[in-house]
Amino acid sequence: MSQYHIAGIQQVGIGVPNVHEGFKWYRQHFGMDIPVFEEAAEANLMLPYTGGKPHMRHAILAINLKGGGGFEIWQYTSRKPEPCSFQPKLGDIGLFCAKMKSENVKATYDFLKSKNVEILSEIVKDPNGNEHFFLKDPFENIFEVVKGDEWFAKGMKTTGGPVGMMIGVTDIEKSKQFYATVLGYDKIIYDKEGEFDDLKNLPGGAVKARRILLTHSKKRTASFAEMFGSSCIELIQSKNYSPRKIFENRLWGDLGFIHLCFDVRNMQALKEACEKAGHPFTIDGGSGFEMGEAAGHFTYVEDPDGTLIEFVETKKIPIMKKWGWYLDLRKRAPEKPVPAWMMKTMRFNRVKD
Repeated sequence: MSQYHIAGIQQVGIGVPNVHEGFKWYRQHFGMDIPVFEEAAEANLMLPYTGGKPHMRHAILAINLKGGGGFEIWQYTSRKPEPCSFQPKLGDIGLFCAKMKSENVKATYDFLKSKNVEILSEIVKDPNGNEHFFLKDPFENIFEVVKGDEWFAKGMKTTGGPVGMMIGVTDIEKSKQFYATVLGYDKIIYDKEGEFDDLKNLPGGAVKARRILLTHSKKRTASFAEMFGSSCIELIQSKNYSPRKIFENRLWGDLGFIHLCFDVRNMQALKEACEKAGHPFTIDGGSGFEMGEAAGHFTYVEDPDGTLIEFVETKKIPIMKKWGWYLDLRKRAPEKPVPAWMMKTMRFNRVKD
């Protein structure tokens, strides 16, 4: 079987009630100020997750050139997006909290507090002794700010993009196997069980749980690996609480974290690996899919609990829209990184407030 390459977390999908308000908040508070694409169109390829019907939507993919992944900010326009019918708690099943990297956790904390952002905890330490804190955006999504060590370019804020996700699971061993074999998160940073002081201010944070923080032992390769950098997955399994699915009885694209997306090369090899692992593609958008100014091949799998993981093999992205300069990746070797200077010119697309 030929080899596939995972460059890293490409983006976190976030369903919001208003895409432009979402983009504004995320660029002003997290520095996600460079739109890679923007498109209003019909989403007709996700029917198993959209009630069997296509729906109109408006989406913006925004990045922070300091590094990390991006946000796919997503809004239904043909229906009113539905919120979760209950307050998601620690241990509930699905994408619970996105991890944002910071060059200075204290400075980020002070900045967000000065902007009257809803801070959920003081600066606390995780089981490895690393400082972090939690906050909530205006759309009820929870974020964790963690210390980052890898940086790509200059940005407008102390934060970069998302570098991980806290995911609620029902069987942590089964989930650990999936994220290790398919996505390469084979290195355990910590594996602890109990009640955790650093999580107590989260909704349901007093639950007894097992938590495992995973990263990848091998350095990521492929086109955008240097910009995305290292990433992690934190699995949470509650022990004295019966969890609910965060997206139960709702559609993909409704409010909240809708998927975790990885940038890949060699989709066919990845397809074979997913099938071998018992997680075949549930959606295959085909290799000719276009979204605004970008083009690529997207697919989806479900983790052992049905949480949606997206893969995108990027074919084309705009580098400098004003001059019609696009990067065509179809002729590049899969493992070859895009030159940093080329990606850094995307700063000319930055939206300033």
